[in-house]
Amino acid sequence: MLKKSGIATQIFVLLLIVSGWVERQVEFDRLAFYKAMKSDAVGLIDGQLLLIKNASFKGKEAFEGSLLMKKSGMIGGVKKKLDMFKAGHRELEGSIALDSMNTEYRFLRLIIQEHAPGIVGYRNDLNRDHALIIKYFKSLQQEVRDAIIDYSKKSRILKPADF
Repeated sequence: MLKKSGIATQIFVLLLIVSGWVERQVEFDRLAFYKAMKSDAVGLIDGQLLLIKNASFKGKEAFEGSLLMKKSGMIGGVKKKLDMFKAGHRELEGSIALDSMNTEYRFLRLIIQEHAPGIVGYRNDLNRDHALIIKYFKSLQQEVRDAIIDYSKKSRILKPADF
């Protein structure tokens, strides 16, 4: 029942946004974002993508790019997968280029790189991102630290003992 009410809430929010009932400048909800990143539900990822597109915050391209790359592994068609991955890659890497010391962006890249298929050749920064995340972990917002710790429980790169 909880899953159905969560989906119903997301659909309701999306309908409000689309219909104009909610102001276009939606606030970014990191908890919901990381829930979508952890999920294998395309609908949840699509909902977050829509919310991020309608939000206004610094670096939103990094979050949108991460979701696009995650989603690319869940859709059909090799060309569609690759095109979506490349679009997300441009957004995330563009954000990192503008703010290379942003630990959260580097965490997002680590998540994607750890799960990216070898054929896309997107694994070059795992060790650097790992080191930066550990070094600046304590300076991150609590929501991000929680997401990192949660992710580290299943990661091959990040380990709970790192923190």
